[in-house]
Amino acid sequence: MHNLGMPNIATALRAEIARVARKELRGETESLKKSLSSQRTEIVALKRRIQELEKLVRRAVRAQVDSAPKVQASSDEAGDGAQASDFRFRAKGMASNRARLGLSAADFGLLVGATGQSVYAWEAGKSKPRANALAAIASLRGIGKKEAAARLATAKGSA
Repeated sequence: MHNLGMPNIATALRAEIARVARKELRGETESLKKSLSSQRTEIVALKRRIQELEKLVRRAVRAQVDSAPKVQASSDEAGDGAQASDFRFRAKGMASNRARLGLSAADFGLLVGATGQSVYAWEAGKSKPRANALAAIASLRGIGKKEAAARLATAKGSA
């Protein structure tokens, strides 16, 4: 007996199962696509928020460094080596002070109003800090770990 005109039931069943499976998958993937799209939108919003907060932190640190009491050299204190104008910057000295305080380069930079990369560049002797950073570095020379941690907490908390 030849089945020339009759469709193969197994082939028809397989085709129908594939069609139904595609239909089910399409429904599932649509909900996943919508979820993915909303998550991407949320990620973009969070990235923008992070940028805004980083700007605020930089402004707050600059304001804190700018509002820090400036050390003025006067004629009767000329022999005192702790004056900002008399402060001689040494890369090794700053590196050892940072190590003594137990601060990372990023945390030290936050206290002096710079980035961690700037701190590394200063310590390597590739660049020198600006005047406002020099004053902030000088103000960190005589403090201890607890005072440094307290200043760091206020610098991070002001964000």
